[in-house]
Amino acid sequence: MKVFKFGGASVKDADSVKNMASIIEAHNADQLMVIVSAMGKMTNAFEAVLQRLIDEEDYISSLQTIKDFHAKIIADLGLKGNQQLNQEIQQDFENLSHELERFSSSLGYDYLYDQTVSFGEILSTRIVSAYLNTRQIKTTWLDARKLVKTDNIHRQAKVDWGATQNIIRSQVAQHKETKILLTQGFIGSNAKFNTTTLGREGSDFSAAIFATSLGAESVTIWKDVPGVLNADPKKFSDTVLFDQLPYKEAAEMTYYGATVIHPKTIKPLAQKGIPLYVKSFENPDANGTLINECVIPNLAPAIIHKDKQTVISFKISDFSFINEQHIHLIFEHINRNHLTINLMQNSAISFTICMDDNPVKREQLRMALKEDFLIYYNEGLEMITIKNYNQATIEALMKDKQIIIEQRSRNNFQMVYKV
Repeated sequence: MKVFKFGGASVKDADSVKNMASIIEAHNADQLMVIVSAMGKMTNAFEAVLQRLIDEEDYISSLQTIKDFHAKIIADLGLKGNQQLNQEIQQDFENLSHELERFSSSLGYDYLYDQTVSFGEILSTRIVSAYLNTRQIKTTWLDARKLVKTDNIHRQAKVDWGATQNIIRSQVAQHKETKILLTQGFIGSNAKFNTTTLGREGSDFSAAIFATSLGAESVTIWKDVPGVLNADPKKFSDTVLFDQLPYKEAAEMTYYGATVIHPKTIKPLAQKGIPLYVKSFENPDANGTLINECVIPNLAPAIIHKDKQTVISFKISDFSFINEQHIHLIFEHINRNHLTINLMQNSAISFTICMDDNPVKREQLRMALKEDFLIYYNEGLEMITIKNYNQATIEALMKDKQIIIEQRSRNNFQMVYKV
């Protein structure tokens, strides 16, 4: 079995869905587990509906926009007369409306987010499954909420690997004669069967979950880029395509913020030795990038850019020095607020971190530690990490920038700067 993952850009409209079907059709000799994301920018659209609800604004028109978007794709695919699909879509929207109507601040934003935004994947896969079947590509639709079991942390759920692997193997074994099994990325459920999500852009990770559970031959992530590039082509010119990357190199790139692959994807695949291909759905015959266990000498520098960064400094006010106890206290509250540090640096009397800007959680962190430290922060910053750097690349990227922090190790250079 092979695992294919298609993101939102690969199913953004009817023509994209038809192209996806052609890619699947070309692999008719293989049994495939196909993971599909919400269509186009629908995750953003669902988030907007939820925000309007929280702000006590009219969200019905925004919800109607989502309905109209999916209805158009259904019509453009020639599925308007598909009674079963229409009934399923109608029921999904009724379930979504029920979740929105029972909104209560006591339930918490993260809980409601998972119960509502997750419908993007459900709607997308229902439509794709119905279309594949009209193309005589025999497809069985599976509900990832019943397959992927997690803990109770909404929006960043951790996978219960033992339960998940047993369920996936059991369910897939019941469909061993089916060539195409299709399910959702990004979503799962906890022990109470409440929907959970694996983190934004978590469909790549879903592909790794299914691949490792099934002992898949390979995973292919279909993207709108030719493979893994050494920099974001929207921000940097003269990018280089990596033909092949070691697992470790790819994992570090995702850790530092490379968005082509979700950060949690590599580890489970590397542990099982399952190769990962990153290929273009616009040019499916091209080789793309192969990520596996290998040694590649003289890799080109990889440039990873992150915007919307905040630097926070915790300073000792009584002329004593920063010690392990102080750092432990800071980390304890960072962990409690589910924050991720992108860079850290310490001096004799201060400890500084850089993280993705989140004003709400930043304030929670400040309130928790204000009695112990003097706290200062700068927002609206950007960060660049250069893996396998050389001096010429550093000098070119530092030019005309007001550097707040710079830091280098044997293989990596990082700088945080003011825009």
